[in-house]
Amino acid sequence: MAAKLSKEDVLRSAHDSGVEFIHLQITDILGIMKNVSITIEELEKALNGEIIFDGSSIEGFVRVEESDMYLKPDPSTFVIYPWRTSSGYDARLICDVYTLDGEPYEGDPRYALKRVLKEAKDLGYDVKMGPECEFFLFHTDERGRPTTITHDNAGYYDLAPVDLGEAARREMVVALKEMGYEVDTSHHEIAPGQHEIDLKVDDALSAADKLMTFKAVVRTIAQRHGLHATFMPKPSFGLAGSGLHFNLSLFKNDENAFYDTKDKIHLSKEAYFFMGGLLKHSKALTAITNPTVNSYKRLISGYDSPLYITWSSKNSSSLLKIPPKRGKSTRVELRSPDPSCNPYLALAVILKSGLDGIKNSTLPPPSIDKNVYEMDVLDRIENNVASLPQTLDEALKYLREDDILRLALGEYIYSRFMEAKMIEWQEYSKRISPWEIEEYLTKF
Repeated sequence: MAAKLSKEDVLRSAHDSGVEFIHLQITDILGIMKNVSITIEELEKALNGEIIFDGSSIEGFVRVEESDMYLKPDPSTFVIYPWRTSSGYDARLICDVYTLDGEPYEGDPRYALKRVLKEAKDLGYDVKMGPECEFFLFHTDERGRPTTITHDNAGYYDLAPVDLGEAARREMVVALKEMGYEVDTSHHEIAPGQHEIDLKVDDALSAADKLMTFKAVVRTIAQRHGLHATFMPKPSFGLAGSGLHFNLSLFKNDENAFYDTKDKIHLSKEAYFFMGGLLKHSKALTAITNPTVNSYKRLISGYDSPLYITWSSKNSSSLLKIPPKRGKSTRVELRSPDPSCNPYLALAVILKSGLDGIKNSTLPPPSIDKNVYEMDVLDRIENNVASLPQTLDEALKYLREDDILRLALGEYIYSRFMEAKMIEWQEYSKRISPWEIEEYLTKF
């Protein structure tokens, strides 16, 4: 779990460790990390919340006439990168964004998650999350530009010498551990060039913070091995896409609120209601957890990605999976998100959905314990099995109709996100793809 560092702890650690530059990091609405770099001499000023930045340059933030905003670092997020530069070490601090009036900025995704976490806390719950993140490692060309040529022909859980990316992945894990991350497992994934690193359960805010820095660490180390790391959901046709599974638990009085020995599969009412809320809002939250045009090239049958809105404790084809461990490890695994999502916004809408289920005692439908992909159309109709949205445009329509998730995002983030994503869909829809040229140019 995240250490609770004070301002004095950060200053002492930075000076004692030879830190020269500190990256003050924020995340824009679309999930892209931004940072303002300062030298060690400016660190105390930054920790006092005195650093001003131009918010108009950040996607989805403010207009030019409202541009100046404060960065307020969270001391508990202080981490020193394990590699040394010519001038010393670099470190990072995750920041909250405040207006010049001293109020939390409503367009800050981290603040959106904090609001929902407070709602959970007011209900008596602490939220824990463990992410499982997949990514591809590709070769670069002679100019250093990324390609989609994989570095191996390995498969699920394969080892060296077949997995030529093992050295890079090993270095990533070592670097993450040196930064204080607790890594659960790491392995080669299904597709050639595809890898997965799973982080241990942490409080939800720390987990989201770590995911953002995790991506930067993976890309940096891949580059050092002459590879390009991408978190694009589906970079190659005919191969599996990359997911970002969220393992979620609610704790009350240090006990797992999802665990109940009286139930047949040892799940509590809160667990069932939480799942009921997730399934109820699943179509709308997909716009946030799968936020790109490319995301929907992954959510198709045949590649171990969830397509149907079901839950099960016995198979992995469901949207919600209940892993076998119980007691304090009891959790709900949401398998649809992909690593292009903004983890702060994704967690905000996921938790809001689950809490809505708890507040309204929303029971999920019966579990579907057989392979959903192998069910025929009539079987799915008889079992009331619905599908996730199949395009970004469809997902945005569901989000537009979901007032609960709109509250989770806040009106400012909601409107800016919708505007950006509708433009993305329109731009995609206007483009002529190579497939269309190949299919139609000589046919008609």
